[in-house]
Amino acid sequence: MSTPIIHTMGQQAGRRSWAEPYKIKMVEPLRTTTREERERAIKEAGYNTFLLHSADVYIDLLTDSGTSAMSDRQWAGMMLGDEAYAGSANYYRLEAAIQKYYGYKYIIPTHQGRGAENLLSQSAIKPGDHVPGNMYFTTTRFHQEHAGATFHDIIIDDAHDTASAHPFKGDIDLGKLQALIDKVGADKIPYVCMAATVNMAGGQPISMANARAVRELTAKHGIKIYLDATRAVENAYFIKEREAGYADQSLEAILLEFCSYSDGATMSGKKDHLVNIGGWLATNDQELFEEARNLVVVYEGLHTYGGMAGRDMEAMAIGIEESVNVDYMRSRIGQVRYLGDLLDQWGIPFVKPVGGHAIFLDARAFYPQLTQDQFPSQTLAAELYLDSGIRAMERGIVSAGRNQVTGDHHRPKLELTRLTIPRRVYTQAHMDVVAESVQHCYEQRAKVTGLNMVYEPKYLRFFQARFERR
Repeated sequence: MSTPIIHTMGQQAGRRSWAEPYKIKMVEPLRTTTREERERAIKEAGYNTFLLHSADVYIDLLTDSGTSAMSDRQWAGMMLGDEAYAGSANYYRLEAAIQKYYGYKYIIPTHQGRGAENLLSQSAIKPGDHVPGNMYFTTTRFHQEHAGATFHDIIIDDAHDTASAHPFKGDIDLGKLQALIDKVGADKIPYVCMAATVNMAGGQPISMANARAVRELTAKHGIKIYLDATRAVENAYFIKEREAGYADQSLEAILLEFCSYSDGATMSGKKDHLVNIGGWLATNDQELFEEARNLVVVYEGLHTYGGMAGRDMEAMAIGIEESVNVDYMRSRIGQVRYLGDLLDQWGIPFVKPVGGHAIFLDARAFYPQLTQDQFPSQTLAAELYLDSGIRAMERGIVSAGRNQVTGDHHRPKLELTRLTIPRRVYTQAHMDVVAESVQHCYEQRAKVTGLNMVYEPKYLRFFQARFERR
């Protein structure tokens, strides 16, 4: 293992470090395991970290979805849950918070983000349609394709280059978008799906200038834009840091302007909103709102709770307000950068610049001896767990799934293993442990032989697929 290093949270020499803008009030014990126990657990899980029991995990970096630590204000707010079946007071407080901070007119609550994706897809897409977006996300593309559309990746080429230092690798390529419009016709494009930040590209942001330009282009053709707003506040922070003219603006103002270039959004509140469950669909289109509000009764629940308890809606309304606090967001992204700085010092290959919610290890660079059919990203996630009990997630060929027409694997250019940092959960010492485990796996990379897939479910296979060692 490495020699310990003194770190300064990524600050320049001579500057003083900063700490998280909160203190710990309650703790949850973690269990450490032996190598023998981990060997047994990962084998029983079919070398799929999704199938591990959480009790067998030491540091859980599988996802930042629903894994945040809620604040004392949020826990207090849950005691104000109005559990009326219809017209809950908490729904109206949530509606007001979304309208204030995101600027959309009509709000439909859902049990989580994919519920909102389903409502949007069912309401807006017709069979034979085409949906362009700045890189796919697994559940989003599934719902679009399930509704009869074809997804088209129109992200800039830098997004597929792990070493590119482009500050806004989530940007949409306007030329690719125009080419698609020319090819299929504007009437076959119900909306552009604009993600902020772009998860599968490494948590990379989209610039305000690009969002504005996409709005101008789509307006000429009468095409709507729907935002995947799951991490839009993190995106706003990157705009504040990196884009000229925004350094002195509040996150609230940046977020409102960014959302103004779209017609609506889907939201997983389990990320930016700092809650464990819940989501929403928002739109400025009254006709789509009426259709989706009818469908939510079929799929989720009444339009004033949408699958959430009143207490969960209250916690989300409070979380929205807390998420735009710049001190909180600086610490949230700062912890991710801290881990990235450690790995960079040791020459570990990962997606750069560091994104908002995770470090994405470059599994191709870890294991150049493995083909995509040997599942390098899945392999690296398994090796990390075996080394230290850290749970990470595959973001490569397994997540990409299969082409519905040909049956062949989708073969993404990126083979990534995601170390996702939950919000307000782990300390910098945990990040040190993670970094040293990654370094050790990198040192042992030549010995790794990959995996075979032995069970493949029909839908979203990365959740339940099983593997064995080659």
